[in-house]
Amino acid sequence: MRLIKQAFERDGSGFVTLFPEEPEDMWHAYNLIRPNDLLRASALRRITTESSTGSTSSTRIHTTLTIRVTGIDFDTQSAQLHVSGRIAEETKFTKVGQYHTLDLELQRNFTLEKDGEDGWDSVAIGIVKEACDPVKSADVWAIVMQEGMANLAVLTGARTVLRQRVDVSVPRKRGGSAGDHDKGLERFFQTTLETLLRHIDLNESKPILLASPGFTASSFQKFVLDTATKTGNKPLLAQRANLVVVHSSSGHLHSLNEILQSPEVLARLKDTQYARETRLMDELMSLLRKDDGRAWYGPGEVEKAVEKGAVGRGGGVLLISNALFRAQDVAIRKRWVRLVDKVRDVEGGEVRVLSSEHESGKRLDGLSGIAAILTFPLDDLDEDEDEDENESKNPATGVDRNDDAVQI
Repeated sequence: MRLIKQAFERDGSGFVTLFPEEPEDMWHAYNLIRPNDLLRASALRRITTESSTGSTSSTRIHTTLTIRVTGIDFDTQSAQLHVSGRIAEETKFTKVGQYHTLDLELQRNFTLEKDGEDGWDSVAIGIVKEACDPVKSADVWAIVMQEGMANLAVLTGARTVLRQRVDVSVPRKRGGSAGDHDKGLERFFQTTLETLLRHIDLNESKPILLASPGFTASSFQKFVLDTATKTGNKPLLAQRANLVVVHSSSGHLHSLNEILQSPEVLARLKDTQYARETRLMDELMSLLRKDDGRAWYGPGEVEKAVEKGAVGRGGGVLLISNALFRAQDVAIRKRWVRLVDKVRDVEGGEVRVLSSEHESGKRLDGLSGIAAILTFPLDDLDEDEDEDENESKNPATGVDRNDDAVQI
């Protein structure tokens, strides 16, 4: 997704103009657009005209319409997004109040406007940042190199984004002496490593492809690990398993095409976008089975754990399904936005918003859509006498339910 323009006000109002470039961007738009938002996009509308003789004719015209959103339909298979609503601004062909369904398309701008304090909250702004920042949604880092040249790129979805190019002169070996060559190569490796460290977050566990003709990539891998050992850089040393050396025909970026077609690389990079979430869900289920009070699920139980300061710095993790933020009831959405803000901004804990379309998100949805890994154990969170009456309701809809979540 490309960000064209944005303007957010302190009261939560504002607008953003986005340019969807690939099918995954429609998923971000689906999570961003809510009822009562104003959506402006190109449209194809049928109009009927009447001649002086009384005969009528129907034609389709291309125009731009602004609607007040009433409904959203997303086809996960085709990644098509249909947004229906009432026309909010009169045009030459339409009147205010008429119904229309906008079909958002790739390679076409759309503008989304939200009103008031319930508009651009931290979750909505986070969706925009994640959709538009290739580093935030990065699946894989790659360094395609040859002696003296390295291309640092980030792979996200169907895109390859060049982050920086490194060029360092490496003298050729002359007369059997390799001294100048080795010094130049070490200088090149050092510059490339410094460039990599400026761009990546060592706390993230993402594959880093090192590709080159010959042995340049494997030599760089050895240089990285030797440097991490000498300097005591434990986070960098922990990336050992993520460094994947592969062969390429050249050090130019276009060589990534052949690299990514390799069955070994495809197997290594499978499903990396949600690898962290999958590991967290595995950890959650393991802690739930231990029944030691270190993990809870369910809206009331998690909120109580947060209030007691157990989902903060030192390992606290809040897992929440993005389906909860699609609630049409503004009060329900605000409830979860406040919880996310408290954990992330006040308590200093980690927040993971899981996609309901991914396996880890579906597992979380089976646990009411919200869970937490605590920094210290808490008992009997499901047995407090002063439980809020809302705890007997589904967190996304507010509808009463009979299967309140408890610790298992």
